[in-house]
Parts: sequence; C-alpha cells; structure tokens
Amino acid sequence: MHRDQQGLAVTVASAAAAEAWSHTLAGYLGYRADTGARLAATLAADPEFGLAHCLSGYFALLGFNAALLPAAAEALARARRLTATASAREQAHVAALAAWLDGAPDRAVAVWETILRDHPRDVLAFRLAHFVNFWLGRPDRMLASVIAVAPHWDEALPGWGTLLACRCFALEECGHYTEAEAAGRAAIALDPSDLWAAHGVAHVLEMQGRRGEGIAWIDGLSAQWEGANNLRHHLYWHAALVHYEHGAFDRVLALYDRQFRNLAAPLSLAQPDLYIDVQNAAAMLFRLQRQGVAVGDRWTELADKAEARIGDCLSAFTLPHWAMALAATGREAAAERLIDAMRGFGAGAGGLAAQVRDYALPVAAAVLAHARGRHAEALDLMRPALGGMHQLGGSHAQQDVFEQLFLDAALAAGSAEDARLLLQRVAGRHVVPLARRRGYAAAARQLGFA
Repeated sequence: MHRDQQGLAVTVASAAAAEAWSHTLAGYLGYRADTGARLAATLAADPEFGLAHCLSGYFALLGFNAALLPAAAEALARARRLTATASAREQAHVAALAAWLDGAPDRAVAVWETILRDHPRDVLAFRLAHFVNFWLGRPDRMLASVIAVAPHWDEALPGWGTLLACRCFALEECGHYTEAEAAGRAAIALDPSDLWAAHGVAHVLEMQGRRGEGIAWIDGLSAQWEGANNLRHHLYWHAALVHYEHGAFDRVLALYDRQFRNLAAPLSLAQPDLYIDVQNAAAMLFRLQRQGVAVGDRWTELADKAEARIGDCLSAFTLPHWAMALAATGREAAAERLIDAMRGFGAGAGGLAAQVRDYALPVAAAVLAHARGRHAEALDLMRPALGGMHQLGGSHAQQDVFEQLFLDAALAAGSAEDARLLLQRVAGRHVVPLARRRGYAAAARQLGFA
C-alpha cells in the first residue's frame, strides 16, 4: 500500500504515482498555476487512480463556472467506478464531490468533516472544507476545523504551513487579530511564497488600519509569487485598497491595469472571467466611482462577461458584482435577465439555491434599483438580508462594498435611520474609526456619528 506525504494510504499503482499525487496536493495548497499540469502527470502515472479523478472533479468545481459542470460530472463517474474497491476515505471524497456537484456544498462540507474525524491529516478534505466554508460565510466552522485537526499535526509534517495559514485566516475572520497575525507570520517564516498566509496577514493589517504595514507586507513578499495562480491578483487588490484609503487613485488604477485586472496577463487570458478576479475588479471600480473617480471604459469588459454568464449562479457572492457591471454600463435589460435567472435558480432546492435566494438576489436587485435612482426600493430589498449577509460568503473586506451600497442608498433616500444602522454595524466590527475610512467618513460627519 502506497502512502501520500501526510502518511495516508492511497489506492494507487506505484510509488511514482503516489509521489506525483503528493506533488499535486502541494501545488493545490500552494496556489501554484501549474497544479492542473501536476494532476495530469499524476493521472499519466496511474490512469486508474480514482482519487485523482475525484480531484479533477473538485478542480472543475473550484472555479464556480457552470461551463465546467459536465467535466465535473464526467470526473465523478470515473471516480465512482475506479474507487469501487478503494478505501472508505477515498470513497467518501467521491461522495463529497457528488454532493457539491448536486448544488449542496454544505453537504460536501459535512462529508469532509466526517473524513477529518477519522483522518485528521487528510489535508485535501481540510483545505476544501476551509474553502467552501468561507464561501458559505462560516468563519466559525473554519476555525473549528483548525482546532479539531491541529493536535494531530506537527511542524515536521508536510502541509504544516497550510494549517498555520488557514488558522490565520479563520482567526482573522472571527476577529482574533493578534493570534491570526502570529499564525500567518509563522507560516511565512516557513515558506515566504505561501500566498494564503500572506493573504491572511494582509486581512489583519486591513482590519486594523495598519496601512503602511500592509503595503510593505505585500511589496516585501511579491517577489515570491512567481508561478502563483490568481490569488496573487487578490493580494494586489489588497494593496490597491490601501492606496484607495490614502486617496492615491492613480496608483489604484495602475494596480488595476497592471496587476489584478491586466487582461493581457497569462493568468487572465487563461481564465478571463474567474470569480475572484471579477469580484476584485467590480468592487474596486464601484468604490472608485463613489469617490468621483473616472474609470473610463473599464466596466465594459466586465459587463460583456456578465452577460455571457447570465444563468450561472454557482458563485453566489459574484452575482451582485455582475449586477454592478451591468448597471454601470446601463445594460438594464441584461440586468433584468440576470435577476430573473437568479430568481429561478433560487426557487430550487439545496443550500446554494437558498444562498442565492436569500442573499445574492436581494443585493443584486438593490444594485440595479440604486443605479436607477430608486433608492428607497434598494433599501427595502436589501434591509432584510443585511443581518445575515455574511452567509453570502466573502471576507469582511469583500463584503464592505455591499455595505457601502446600502449606505449610499440610505443617504440618497434620506433615511438617516438606515444610514446610522449601517454605520453602527461597520463601526462595531472594524478597528479603524469611521472618520479614517474613506467610504464612511463623509456619512459619519454628516450624521454626527463619532
């Protein structure tokens, strides 16, 4: 019986295939752009390796792109056939893939958590649960998972840095900034190219308003990101957030064009409508326009992609960003089709349908109403979702753009009560005083909000 680098048995034909499998997992954990090629090498080493086919299905779903669902379904069929006599752990991974493909990511997480109870060193189950819990708005579950498996890990185990990086981000999203930063910096000390750890600490610095440190942190690590995937774009988006707060809008636009939305870059050409890149771009353009910054025709390519993706509701958090692009370019008919498609999807069964129905739909509809000047309607749409909007997924820093939308609508509608509600919500979570936050300072002064 062959084993992976965490010591878990894998039903694979050779030691070379097992080594290739571990290399693939390392690429996935490290956000390497060549991870797909690593998986292809694993399958070349053992075409009958069922768990590798399962991972192929996982990878198809990680992009939240409906065009890849047939590939995921084919991978699931192969994985089921090839794991018929494999271990219970490998068969459980196939069950998790089936649940995720069925539009029930919450059920997939439950399967991964079951795997981790018996195999706490299953780094694939751990990392996938961390990822999906994040996009389900469950930071508490992210942290609980770290706490549960940590006693079974140690510094000598490959993947220890991943555990630290996930601990960092889970702690940050739960508001435990000191502990989060320590875990993230420890992961970077082990591996300066660890993008997830760099990302977690960047969030800490953002939430604590340590803006100069945030720029230095990203600038000091960016040389390590050669060969990284699109997460590097998101880290440059974090740098742009700091420059935005400083009012250095030219630098924000330079980062937009050269780093996190460079349409000519190989990563962008390979995945021109990847969900995280779309979120980065739309959220930044929306913020800039609130400040009166001319963004040129940058919305146009996003709106083109939004129209092409109408009906694709796999990434609930991305849907209001698509709506922003359509609204910003005056494509009202397309925006209405987007809303109708979301409404139809939300009428279905499963956790993803509920996420779209209860949170993505009202926020996206509010985006359109606000753009049309129907500000009171935008408030009415969004107000019931505000308290549970974290269930839409995304970090505090990412959800902030929706809070600014609500604030804008409240001010435009003359609803001081709603504006104060929003300011209290933000002030209660973010360390930085509202007077020092560009998106909120004017409203705070207007309403006499300390």
